[in-house]
Amino acid sequence: MEIRPLGIDGAFVVTPRQFPDDRGVFLESFRGDRLAEHLGHRPDVVQTNISVSARGTVRGVHFADVPPGQGKYVTALTGSLVDYVVDIRVGSPTFGQWEAVTLDAVDRRAVWLSEGLGHAFCALEDDTTAMYLCTAAYNPTGEHGVHPLDPAIGLELPAGIEPLLSPKDAAAPSLLEARDTGLLPTAEACRAFADELAQRRN
Repeated sequence: MEIRPLGIDGAFVVTPRQFPDDRGVFLESFRGDRLAEHLGHRPDVVQTNISVSARGTVRGVHFADVPPGQGKYVTALTGSLVDYVVDIRVGSPTFGQWEAVTLDAVDRRAVWLSEGLGHAFCALEDDTTAMYLCTAAYNPTGEHGVHPLDPAIGLELPAGIEPLLSPKDAAAPSLLEARDTGLLPTAEACRAFADELAQRRN
């Protein structure tokens, strides 16, 4: 597989090598040892989430307190989606910036987001199934959101999409509101936690 860094530190796009034949196709969808070469530690996957979404569904922007944060490895099992990595780390040189990667069941790419990054996606087809490998279990008191349509972030949704948000995401604060109330992780805390993970898992 090819692992390529995105323009936001701590985010990568993973493109697997596929082996098709007359029976179907085989691929390695996740390699913790290969990711470790880029992260400095092997991700400790402790929870797997699956979501099924109608076309236009926008989930996010979600993030977790650091520490422990929640690293995520996201791929599409069926359908297709645009996956967004949002830098919400206060003090980061790319704070407020985002990157987008199309994930589908053809190229079968995945996106890795390190702890402290914000995550969102927009489903492009009905019954789009996304799978997330997570480095921490769900913690309702430590997980938060920023409004995905906040103009200060400016996520570009695909043409023709009418966004469908959950009530929780629709009520989420803007990026600057979340920053001013101390809700967002800092770049310093994320760096310190990454260093701790490197020492703990090597």
